Amino acid sequence: MAASMNLIGAGHVGRVLGRLFAQTGVFTIQQVLTRSAGSAQQAVDFIGAGGVATAYEALQPAAVYMLAVGDDQIGAASEALARTLPLKDSIVFHCSGALASDRLQAVRDAGALVASVHPIRSFADPAAVAAQFTGTFCGIEGDAGALAVLTPALQAIGAQPVPINAAAKTVYHAAAVFASNYLVTVLDAALRAYQAAGIPEPVARQLAQPLASESMANVFRLGAAAALSGPIARGDMATVARQQQAVTEWDADSGALYQALVAPTAALAQRKQQK
Repeated sequence: MAASMNLIGAGHVGRVLGRLFAQTGVFTIQQVLTRSAGSAQQAVDFIGAGGVATAYEALQPAAVYMLAVGDDQIGAASEALARTLPLKDSIVFHCSGALASDRLQAVRDAGALVASVHPIRSFADPAAVAAQFTGTFCGIEGDAGALAVLTPALQAIGAQPVPINAAAKTVYHAAAVFASNYLVTVLDAALRAYQAAGIPEPVARQLAQPLASESMANVFRLGAAAALSGPIARGDMATVARQQQAVTEWDADSGALYQALVAPTAALAQRKQQK
């Protein structure tokens, strides 16, 4: 029989994982506990399995507990589990991308094995994600005994588990910010600079798209150093200085962003020359 699982919190991530675990038979979804009975029932309906729990005291013991709560609630949920349930030899994991499994110390002290599992994708549309989850990378870290169970469970629902260094969990999460959020910020600076040169915004997007798309494709095909081009890669620091001055005169914040990128880009150019 599949091991029993209780869900604590059931936002988009919890609902998707719960549905996939239930559908594949990896875990038997036993109970779902959220902030209200109504939201717990909605999660149960989405998952297609399990029952509603209205309080920690109403939870039945399970082999596995998934904490799909907000980062600021992980510690409190861990402490509540430790107070109310026998946890020896059970597995407790959370789904935060920014926090490591050490935030589950309360349940570890109670005898549980702990881990974190972070699916690396957007969960804006849970139904679509559940239908297209195969191939999703999941950053994992924690106790070896917990990972020995969770790794094959994740593989069974189509995930690709990637072990990460727990001590660098925050840096790991920042990687996604660099690859997504800050990339958008840099592209916004490019679009505004084009507009400052008199180019309408829709045309600016058309101009920037092939440059950005080809650069990204080259990074993923060749690696960042090999993909680097432009004045710094050519050693044309005079052009860089002129651009720095012009951009700063146009917009001080964009000038500061430009300046901040010069040194790391020069270091990347050195790596390119060494290859």
